[in-house]
Amino acid sequence: MIGSQTLAYGYARSLDMPFDEVVERAREALKAQGFGVLCEIDIKEKLREKLGVEFRNYKILGVCNPPLAYEALQQELNLGLLLPCNVVVYEEGGRTVAAAVDAAKMMEVTGNPALAPTAEKANELLKRAIDAIGA
Repeated sequence: MIGSQTLAYGYARSLDMPFDEVVERAREALKAQGFGVLCEIDIKEKLREKLGVEFRNYKILGVCNPPLAYEALQQELNLGLLLPCNVVVYEEGGRTVAAAVDAAKMMEVTGNPALAPTAEKANELLKRAIDAIGA
């Protein structure tokens, strides 16, 4: 994958940058779009610690845009089961990939069409953040 790609459940960009630089740029780009990183999971480290296996550099950033989360929770109180939105950064084929979940696909499972506008706003902001990493 070179450039950007729409996935069945997300949006990704493949970048010719070091992993740690992409992680840092992702944090900055997400912040610029109103998202805070609530949690960070280092999959490589956790798999080494828990299973004794080696894995590629792979981080999951659990992110939240408070105004959008508040808007969505007013429509669907149990939506917290699907929050926060995840952004992943990992190495693949000598490049670094940054990807964000498709909030609209995620919220479809609720069966609540009132969430669609909020999900589209979230997707627009997440896509901007992913695109900004390589800019």
